[in-house]
Amino acid sequence: MSESKYPVNRDQTRLKKVGAAVRERLTRHPQVYQVPTDKAEIFAFGDFLTPRECSKLIEQIDEVAKPSVVFDLDYSSGYRTSYSGDVDPRNSLIQRVNRRIDDLMGIDPSFGETIQGQRYMPGQEFQPHHDWFHPGTSYWDLEMGRGGQRSFTAMAFLNQVEDGGTTDFTDIGISIEPKPGVLLIWNNADEQGVPNPHTIHAGRPVKAGVKYVITKWYRTMEWF
Repeated sequence: MSESKYPVNRDQTRLKKVGAAVRERLTRHPQVYQVPTDKAEIFAFGDFLTPRECSKLIEQIDEVAKPSVVFDLDYSSGYRTSYSGDVDPRNSLIQRVNRRIDDLMGIDPSFGETIQGQRYMPGQEFQPHHDWFHPGTSYWDLEMGRGGQRSFTAMAFLNQVEDGGTTDFTDIGISIEPKPGVLLIWNNADEQGVPNPHTIHAGRPVKAGVKYVITKWYRTMEWF
């Protein structure tokens, strides 16, 4: 895997350790498929969520969705034009989904952020971005102090989109069509524990219909 142009951060040892553990766990799982690329570690689990679970999660997203923000950028910038919101972690369904994702990946539950739901209407998108935190940003010190770097991302598609709304790993050249119930997982670092620039990805504009997803990010330490 190519060397990152970004500086190694203090979480490198932790990122390397959790990466190795999750990699071994997922590659041995009979229902997990690894996307063929040598630039990043991307995995998929079909039918991770049932149709009923997807439907219930969509209802919860509609209850909490507000214009999305990206740390120091607001909705009006056009960078992220979806609606999103954190679902209620006390809800029994959310607790079950959290537990299943935690168990699948084998990551300490305390390292996981609250599940966030996202809704994309026609024309809405999330332009190319990384999930890991960039050094030198306005939010760097805050995020490093409340859980450290993001190690893995787990994102589940909840519905069939009429047209558009793919998740594209733009540097790798992979486009993933939303399929209800599919869980997509990727390592935000490389095998050496360095944040991986090849994980840059985008939620492409929805052309027709609506797109719903849930996303769970994991840190290298307890998140609060």
